[in-house]
Amino acid sequence: MKLVQHIMIQSIDADQRLDRFLKRKFPLLKQSQIEKICRKGEVRIDGGRCKPATRLVQGNEVRIPPLKSDDISLNKPRISKSCISEKNAKLIRDAIIYKDDDLIIINKPAGLPSQGGSKQSIHVDGLSDAIIFEKKERPRLVHRLDKDTSGVMVLARTRQAAKGLSEALRHKEARKVYWAAVAGVPNPTAGTINYGLVKRSGHGRQGEGEKMQCIHPDAVSSTEGAKRAVSDFMVLSRLANRGAWLALVPITGRTHQLRAHMAEIGNPIIGDGKYGGSSQQNLGDGWGAQFGGVISKKLHLHARYLKIEHPFEKRIIEIKADLPSHMARTWKTFQWDLDESPNDPFIDEGL
Repeated sequence: MKLVQHIMIQSIDADQRLDRFLKRKFPLLKQSQIEKICRKGEVRIDGGRCKPATRLVQGNEVRIPPLKSDDISLNKPRISKSCISEKNAKLIRDAIIYKDDDLIIINKPAGLPSQGGSKQSIHVDGLSDAIIFEKKERPRLVHRLDKDTSGVMVLARTRQAAKGLSEALRHKEARKVYWAAVAGVPNPTAGTINYGLVKRSGHGRQGEGEKMQCIHPDAVSSTEGAKRAVSDFMVLSRLANRGAWLALVPITGRTHQLRAHMAEIGNPIIGDGKYGGSSQQNLGDGWGAQFGGVISKKLHLHARYLKIEHPFEKRIIEIKADLPSHMARTWKTFQWDLDESPNDPFIDEGL
């Protein structure tokens, strides 16, 4: 395609994010490319600049810049199931822990990105072609987990289901509880973290190494780019003063929120090289997210439990995901009993 295109948004394409609309129109267009053409102002909605997360409205006119015909084409088919290796197809199918006509819930493996990006060729979004089953549409992501975070992740099997699930997540009608192993023991052992977050530039041409920096709540409004962030935490068990098993609830949903918040209060998540130091070992009397010995260096953060209303049947779905193998080994080593904690200890404890 060598010409600028102007696409009028019809009702069927309304109320969805711009980046998701573009990916359906141009299946080979990468998320990084979408972000780039939005950042440069080459994609416009009704003549104005827009972001990948901008929601489309019926009647919008979307300007699409010229795209290289050898890279992206409306005539090129989306990567199909046949292009996904049997190994990767099995990986995503084995991750399914719930399925009905409208949604699929997976236990996302640690190390598998939610979406494609720099140097990421295998990801949940790309593998979703392998779990279409009897549907004509590929499942859609309605939220994301960090690459190294495992656990409960929801995909919608229709556009209508995606809308309902996205609204539930956006309006805090869903309840998500994470489990983490952290260095040291928070004091007090339960509470709320209110530090705001702002993106701190990373290194490299693609901004690799970007981190979120915590900002005092009083400084959020005066700090450019900063956003309010709130997390609840509760200690479920401890290993003397060296480490603790925590339940975490992100009240807001910011990038790296739980990881940045725990590091800010002095209890980085075990294995978090980005926020807790890649080689700093914690001996119970200092800073660091590595334990040494048999404890894995992988991130110990897991989306354990989700409670959400079904978008059409209006019944409550409650799902919990088993720990990944590296976290299960740590729990066994520390003799933490998985049955000690209820699904949502904050509610069960009346907090």
